[in-house]
Amino acid sequence: MADPITIRRLYGRAKGHKLRQGQAALVEEMLPEISIPETGPLDARTLFGDDRSLEFEIGFGGGEHLAGQAAMRPDHGFIGCEPFLNGVVGALNHIRDDKLDNVRLHMGDALEALERLPDASLDRVYLLHPDPWRKARHAKRRMVNDGPLDLIAAKLKPGCEFRLGTDDPTYCRWAMMVMNRRRDFAWQAESAADFLTRPADWPETRYERKARRQGNEVWYFRYLRV
Repeated sequence: MADPITIRRLYGRAKGHKLRQGQAALVEEMLPEISIPETGPLDARTLFGDDRSLEFEIGFGGGEHLAGQAAMRPDHGFIGCEPFLNGVVGALNHIRDDKLDNVRLHMGDALEALERLPDASLDRVYLLHPDPWRKARHAKRRMVNDGPLDLIAAKLKPGCEFRLGTDDPTYCRWAMMVMNRRRDFAWQAESAADFLTRPADWPETRYERKARRQGNEVWYFRYLRV
């Protein structure tokens, strides 16, 4: 297996199926209201007007996990990043339907947004079901590589949590290899059950449901920033 390499660009499609009229209206009217500023430093006061705790999701897919976490902790601020338009539309629907006012979105590169936050400013970072890039020559494109992990470690408060979920065996093995040799994260697992059972405060995603319907295992990793 190749050595982990830094990822610094986005791959894949930015758009999927054509938006319906109501979806297009959400993007035009609601997204600008809750998007992070395009430039400049980011912090809780800039985004939410106070000094609340912040949580950050990299690639939120359809937004169900992001919305679920935000609903559980309305006093926290949530930043969700997703480059794909149809995923952003899904999140906007959840935010509207659940009347969430503690979520901010970025349709673009999560690492670019992460870099703009102060060091040691995040209570949690989530990376759930990232693209596995199964071929060895694409290993450098995986988000679990030293470059992104260095950035995540810098932005997490000491003692706070990085969560990783995957249903891909190749990605699972890769992530274990990369994470287990790092000294700045401590794996919070004492038995197999600790990473085979979804924690109660971990809302299920559509990718997880799909994986289980197909008979695949899902792995849940929780790491504390040392």
